[in-house]
Amino acid sequence: MRHLVEQAGMSDAVDVESAGTGPWHVGEAPDARARQTARARGIRMTGRGQQFQCRDFARFDYVIAMDGENFAALAAMAPDVAARAKLRLLRSFDPASPPEADVPDPYYGGPRGFEDVLDICEAACRGLLAELR
Repeated sequence: MRHLVEQAGMSDAVDVESAGTGPWHVGEAPDARARQTARARGIRMTGRGQQFQCRDFARFDYVIAMDGENFAALAAMAPDVAARAKLRLLRSFDPASPPEADVPDPYYGGPRGFEDVLDICEAACRGLLAELR
């Protein structure tokens, strides 16, 4: 998403952060296979893992979940109805995706897992960017 925002010249207007719902990868760089796949497409992945906090609902207009499990965890954290209304599944922004579709875990997608997941994320992020415009 950050790459698409930069390409659209919207970096000053759109802040993109990524966080997990648990502490498992806090402080870690993205998976090497994900970085390699992104790099082959000219995308830099420079962030470090962080954990989503309840206060983040107040910081952002959108809280995007990759799958139903994370959506449910985030919904349980939402302090009120307004915070809950900010929550969406990423693939809901891709009109070609089935309703309530998850982004699959690339770790189990075989040799093309990271390529396929990047394709899915890019399509959904293009839809999100169109909505932001």
